[in-house]
Order: sequence, then structure tokens, then C-alpha cells
Amino acid sequence: MTQLLLDLKPAQPPSFDNFVVGENRELLARLSALASRGDFDALYLWGPSGSGKTHLLTATAHASLCRRPVLFLSAPCEASHLVAPSGGLLIIDDVNRLDESAQIALFRIFNTARLIGVGMLLSGPCAPGRLRLRPDLKSRIEQMLVYEVRTLNDEEKAAALRRHALERGLRLDDGLVNYLLSHGRRDLPSLMAVLDQLDRATLERKRQATLPLLKEILQPPLLPGQ
Repeated sequence: MTQLLLDLKPAQPPSFDNFVVGENRELLARLSALASRGDFDALYLWGPSGSGKTHLLTATAHASLCRRPVLFLSAPCEASHLVAPSGGLLIIDDVNRLDESAQIALFRIFNTARLIGVGMLLSGPCAPGRLRLRPDLKSRIEQMLVYEVRTLNDEEKAAALRRHALERGLRLDDGLVNYLLSHGRRDLPSLMAVLDQLDRATLERKRQATLPLLKEILQPPLLPGQ
């Protein structure tokens, strides 16, 4: 029987403070300014899965809530959900996944956003010119302020892992960090998820974090009959 343990240090909600900045310092400052304003502005973020786009969109939404209405949507979503909150902030994650009717609704919002003071923050997996969207909507997105979310290098990932481990009270030596960076998925959310699994395993088994234990966690589960 596995004893269930109370996690005394739950994961923190996405914020500007717990985002690992790397080469995104200018972007973070721009999003912080967007969150503190209450008028028209338009930003588009792009980058691969795991680069931190959703974290930044969520952090901006949380930071904006005390100043203006916020509508946060993750595509795909229905066209009826796409409304322009007057004086508010419209945030859409994965804009490339909007269907035809939702794209038309978003295009109409673009045409009125400046007049009613709506801020817009969109994200996608690639630069605006490569989005598979209606030409008129893609043209509007190309006119936004565009930022590529820069992924972290190995040194920055290692620093983030050590900081996360320290916050959880987990002892993590260089050998474990190097092994973690050399095996499995390399995006930061996946690395953090493995680190959380390692932390739980040390608590459940009352063991220190060791390389054999990390290898056991990274081992894919056997399928029936294997």
C-alpha cells in the first residue's frame, strides 16, 4: 500500500515573478506594462510548445484583473464566446486553432478594439505570416507588436531546476541536474514535472534524491504482457 502524503508546498500559480526570464526580459517588461494599462494595446506571442506562452498569458491575466475586465480564452472556442470587454483585456491562447466563425468574430473585434479601448494579447506556435488563418485576420495579427518567446539554454534550465528544487526542500546535486537535462523531454514544464515526481518519490519512500531513483522515474511504464 502506498501512503498518501500531504504536499505542503503546492505549485504556485503562473506569475511574472516565477517565470524564468532567460532572454525574454524585454517581453516580460512589455507584458507588465500591458497589465497595468487600461487602454488599447495589441501583442502577439509565438514560440514552440513548452516555451512559456501560456504561463505568460495567465500571468498577464492575473496581474490585470485588479485594473480591468479580462476575458481569457483557449482555442478552440465558440464564436459566441469572443466578445470585446469594453476597456478590458482579451487574451486568446493558440489563436491558430480558431475555427472559421471564431476567426470572423476576432476580426470584427480588431476593427473596434481601438475605439472602445480593448487590449489584445494573442499567442500561437509560429510567426504571424505562417499562421493558417483567414488572410484578413492574419493581416491584422501581423500589425500587432510581435514577440518570439525565447527558449532557455541548458545553463538557464539548470538554474531553474535548482531553484525549483530548493523551493520544495529537495536536495539536487549536479549529477542529477545533468542527467535530467540529457534524458527525456527538454522543455521546462516537462523537466519541472519530472522534478515534482522525484520529490514525491523521496517523500513516499523516505529516501534521498539519487540517480537510480531518478532513472526509475524516467523509465516508461511497462505495457501489459511486456
